[in-house]
Amino acid sequence: MAEESRKTSKSIPPYMKALSGSLGGVVEACCLQPIDVIKTRLQLDRTGSYKGIIHCGSTIAKTEGVRAMWKGLTPFATHLTLKYALRMGSNAVLQSGFKDLETGKISHHGRMLSGFGAGVLEALVIVTPFEVVKIRLQQQKGLSHELLKYKGPIHCARTIVREEGLLGLWAGASPTVMRNGTNQAAMFTAKNAFDGVLWNKHEGDGKALLPWQSMISGFLAGTVGPVCTGPFDVVKTRLMAQSRSSSGEMKYKGMFHAIKTIHTEEGIRALWRGLLPRLMRIPPGQAIMWTVADQITGFYERKYISSAPLS
Repeated sequence: MAEESRKTSKSIPPYMKALSGSLGGVVEACCLQPIDVIKTRLQLDRTGSYKGIIHCGSTIAKTEGVRAMWKGLTPFATHLTLKYALRMGSNAVLQSGFKDLETGKISHHGRMLSGFGAGVLEALVIVTPFEVVKIRLQQQKGLSHELLKYKGPIHCARTIVREEGLLGLWAGASPTVMRNGTNQAAMFTAKNAFDGVLWNKHEGDGKALLPWQSMISGFLAGTVGPVCTGPFDVVKTRLMAQSRSSSGEMKYKGMFHAIKTIHTEEGIRALWRGLLPRLMRIPPGQAIMWTVADQITGFYERKYISSAPLS
């Protein structure tokens, strides 16, 4: 019994989860950047220039070149790498505080709170400033480099700080915190549930999911958040994309004012604009990330926690 308790109390250290998440983030960013560009353009389209996902993508490629589909890749890949490292590592640290000292198990309540805390932390430290830069770069239209206001990620960040102050890099922080906190609370809880129900996989049992199993669990876990947090994502994008007018005024004064303004001017459906490309990007992104992360953590479990074979 003592030996069983000792084995069940073992868990993957936070640094290994951080490493697995960062490597998964690199792969995800390279694969899914074009969908993110399309999502951002659709959310910023107030005149109906784009007729849908395919039309938006083909228009961007035709008028700006295929490379425009990867606009903002540098800040996107960097922010995903850092975000996943912080998300996975901080979630592991927070979960350790909710674990039962005798069994090493964590309740669903503790798992959700850990996920929410990890989402809030990543939103404030990494996601908001990187997404402000990414969105400003993605919303630029035109082929001539000389005509673009922002010449690159560093130049974009410096211009924002100079024109709007340091806090300009944290525009849209409130909806970003709400979006990421809710997303991660749902995602970590759902991923653990799907692993247990579908594959009888539990952390620390020494089993390693096969890549296709991780993809299915990750994909399913990534579907709930976008539907629930659509308005926060639209508002976040609008707040991050706006800059001061010639009179020094901002159209949106904050999260609640933006929600009210968008609802009044464009209708309630506008608060879920870009939902389909989000569903095309986030669940596949989670599938890719978890496939990479699970293989790394699975290797650690087999080598250092148990010698059990593949599940």
